[in-house]
Amino acid sequence: MDSIIFDLDGTLWNPLEVSVAVWNKVLADNGVEEKLSKDDLRGIMGMQADQVGERLFPHLSKEQCEKLTEESSELECVYLREQGGQLYDGVEHVLERLSQKYNLYIVSNCQDGYIESFYQYHALDKHFIDFENPGRTGLSKGENIQLVMERNNVDCAVYVGDTKGDHEAAKKAGIPFVYAAYGFGEVDEFDYVIKRFDGLLELFD
Repeated sequence: MDSIIFDLDGTLWNPLEVSVAVWNKVLADNGVEEKLSKDDLRGIMGMQADQVGERLFPHLSKEQCEKLTEESSELECVYLREQGGQLYDGVEHVLERLSQKYNLYIVSNCQDGYIESFYQYHALDKHFIDFENPGRTGLSKGENIQLVMERNNVDCAVYVGDTKGDHEAAKKAGIPFVYAAYGFGEVDEFDYVIKRFDGLLELFD
């Protein structure tokens, strides 16, 4: 194995504190009376942007959902650049250790600018070779994993994520899946499982 590809939300960090504040500000600014909770947002983690509005606001029109999602996506990147998210225990140390032995990448179902906000606030970009997301490519997560692998001549990799969608993406890309059981999702099928982020050291260091 030469590479490890990571999901972001629920795998490297928990952004819910910032995300819920952003969504509720956008809803209020648009005259939508309801408020979202962290549990509401936990349920949409890992989804692509076009699915988020439909899941959160099934009673609103497609146009309204798109407007709310677009505004929230833009503001979320701003807030995260300024405030960051909550890194899981050991992330910085583990990434430093793993990057000495493997090439590290991020593939997340997020908007353009989101991974850059993660990099900017937490200064972790030095550990990663490349990243991709549907906000830039319009591709699915599995396709983006394949794209990153092709672009960087990756021969043998694993994908680390926390949702069923992550498992499906790894399967589509033809690589093993490491289930981050401490994250947001519940997954029944996986090749490896970690209950803490530093469990990666026991597997691969």
